[in-house]
Amino acid sequence: MKVRIVLDVACAWSFLGFTHYLRAAERFRAEGGVVETEFLPFQVAPDASADGEPLREVHRRVFGPSAEERTAEFAAIAARSGLDVRFDRAVFANTRPAHDLIARATAQGAGERAVALLFDAYFTEGRNVAAPAVLRDVAARSGVDAAADVVADFRATAELGVRSVPLFLFEDGTTISGAQSPDAFLTAFRGVLVGR
Repeated sequence: MKVRIVLDVACAWSFLGFTHYLRAAERFRAEGGVVETEFLPFQVAPDASADGEPLREVHRRVFGPSAEERTAEFAAIAARSGLDVRFDRAVFANTRPAHDLIARATAQGAGERAVALLFDAYFTEGRNVAAPAVLRDVAARSGVDAAADVVADFRATAELGVRSVPLFLFEDGTTISGAQSPDAFLTAFRGVLVGR
């Protein structure tokens, strides 16, 4: 089966949702299921600079005095799923170059690996995912030919009218939004299989 995921590597909820999806997909594959993941690009902040700036500063501008509390709450939620979200390290930058890498990786069968590495780079390692050196490193670690002539196509996302991420679109029409549990994703995988 095919699942299309709309996400942005600068979105913490996308990180958590994708992680849960991936865990469910691994369980489903271990049961003998086959699932192909396709990614549709979305930018939370399309006007962000490629130069990057500390995400903490952006959060302070956007959320004001509650920024620290909100990020601490999310970091605690993520930690319960085994994720090390370091908002104090994260570099807020334009994610268009990262989406181009995801498109190349997906075309080469390494989309899931590249997305996982990009999330780690952004939220755990504090690396600028718009920087060419970071993208080359992620491409190399995911086995992707970074020079391949593939770029992210934002048209499908626009046609779907997506306004928030993450969004998971299953081939039977099932839609899951947000960072649901691995069990919710596994139920969706099995439901598509039964409905065939």
